[in-house]
Amino acid sequence: MLKKLRIKFVGVATASVFIVLVLLLGCINIVNYVNVTDTADARIDVIEAYNGTFPYDDSILGSLFRYKFSAEAPFDSRYFTVRINEREKVASVDVAHIASVNTEAAAKLAYSLYKSGKDKGFSSDFRFRAVDSDEGTLYIFLDCGRELNTFRNFSGATLAIGVIALTLVFVLVCIFSKAAIKPTAEAYAKQKRFITDAGHEIKTPLAIIGAANDVIELDNGESEWTQSIRNQVKRLSSLTEKLVMLSKMDEESTKLVKKEFNLSDAVTETASSFSAVAAAKNKTLNVNIEPSVVYTGDENAIKQLVSLLTDNALKYCNENGTINVALRKNGKKNEITVFNTVDSITRGEHSEFFERFYRADGSRSVKTGGHGIGLSVAQAIVTAHKGKITAFAPDEHSVLFTVTL
Repeated sequence: MLKKLRIKFVGVATASVFIVLVLLLGCINIVNYVNVTDTADARIDVIEAYNGTFPYDDSILGSLFRYKFSAEAPFDSRYFTVRINEREKVASVDVAHIASVNTEAAAKLAYSLYKSGKDKGFSSDFRFRAVDSDEGTLYIFLDCGRELNTFRNFSGATLAIGVIALTLVFVLVCIFSKAAIKPTAEAYAKQKRFITDAGHEIKTPLAIIGAANDVIELDNGESEWTQSIRNQVKRLSSLTEKLVMLSKMDEESTKLVKKEFNLSDAVTETASSFSAVAAAKNKTLNVNIEPSVVYTGDENAIKQLVSLLTDNALKYCNENGTINVALRKNGKKNEITVFNTVDSITRGEHSEFFERFYRADGSRSVKTGGHGIGLSVAQAIVTAHKGKITAFAPDEHSVLFTVTL
């Protein structure tokens, strides 16, 4: 359990840092990209305002536009323009302010964008805009290759930094996670030790009370009071045993005695032992076992698992109801199912049944003698065998427990 807690702690801490890094670095790169496009659009604004040219007048550039350009802006702006007339023909091409694009390539690029209906955006490393006028449509292309390369390099650097940072956080969290969960581990160890010690301490007075009750019955005969004492001693003894067992099952050091055994025989033997009890309570117990199913595990623990599930089904089965215990091979896995009818239940999954001391109906639990820990022990046994157990109500009058081993 502590190992799972540590893994969960490392996972949550690493995931939290990952989310923070994604948001932080993502926002930085988005702002950087927006700045690149905003600056490019500001330059295109100037070219558009001056009908396809970038003016060299510093006073105009510094006062009439939303972006204050430096005196070098007209010289470091690489751009070209293409005008398409109303007859959808290329009327003019100006590539005087760029060396990497010739007239033919410029005309072809502008015409393809004109046909596609795009009037703004990026085409490769060029930021472009289409401006309509009486003379046709003017396409302005601004070379943003230098800025985009800087953006890509920066994005790659931030990604690398993010990966390195996340790796370092993961390593550090793994190193310090043991210390972080140490208080929880100590509290959990004390809790388990208390349960185990208390369980052993309670056994002695229970044995004495039982023996004293037997002596009273020998002297005065059996009465409703001595019968009540016997039932309560039996119930408390059962609860104590289950608590101690659950505490031991939670210990990672606990080793199951695993060996190959006939699972069909084990389930049949355990489930069939409840036939007399079921008949006495006017309930029908059906046992349907696939023969010759072999499994490697702790045979005694598996028998106790089947006993707990069958006993639970008998306790909570409705009057004149039905209990079905089945075993079948499902591919490489073995599936044990325990079905029983009930008076009323909510349809769907019921994982809460496996919570310790869970009571769906307190008054009924007292009446049936349940104390809400049997299914927790069953889950612990299944988990120790690296299996899975579920509780599902297919309708409002039945419940199905499925164990996959």
